[in-house]
Amino acid sequence: MRSRVSSTARSVRISATAAPAVSVKTEGEASDALRARLVGGLLSAIAETGYAAVTIADVVRHARVSKRTFYEHFKDKDACFVEAYEAVSARTLRGIKSAVDATRPLDEQVSSALGAYAAALEINPRLTRTFMLEIHAAGPLALKARGEVHQRFAQMFCDLVAAGRARQPKLKPLSKVMATALVGGINEMMLVAIEEDRPAKVREAIEAAADLVRAVLVAPGK
Repeated sequence: MRSRVSSTARSVRISATAAPAVSVKTEGEASDALRARLVGGLLSAIAETGYAAVTIADVVRHARVSKRTFYEHFKDKDACFVEAYEAVSARTLRGIKSAVDATRPLDEQVSSALGAYAAALEINPRLTRTFMLEIHAAGPLALKARGEVHQRFAQMFCDLVAAGRARQPKLKPLSKVMATALVGGINEMMLVAIEEDRPAKVREAIEAAADLVRAVLVAPGK
């Protein structure tokens, strides 16, 4: 599912005789900007109290808009949560991809990718707990979004391995099914670490995840 939050806003330049040029937003751009503010408002509210306690009043207070504006853009709190989850997940995925140096051996690339993932989780612990532990409270659309996000992460692993095997042909190929299993296993490791509320556990889980990936990709005796 593609997030409707626009990452950048384009402006339309309007000029008049003897008047300076001014920038205005189209109706669609203004709507995207408001949606982004509302998503940001929800994230700020979650950081304060966790998702379950957040109200629409909290969201609009942080976004500095009215409840009417909220309901013009989102059906309910859960719909806003889904968009927030997708936006944060997309940002995390971009961060992971940018951390990987495609010229390095695949083992190093995997370590860099997992390290970037751990760093993203540690930025806002409460938000991480919400997205990993409270997502069920946001309903079936949120769970569907999580599944789609996991598939994007799995595809990233497949692409990483496919490119790496061009330089290291002895590595085993990675199917989409196996990549999905890896993502699920890594996610479970993160859940355990986060439930224990110990930051050091996240790093331990990442190291275990790296070992898991190596075990899947390296044939015995290689």
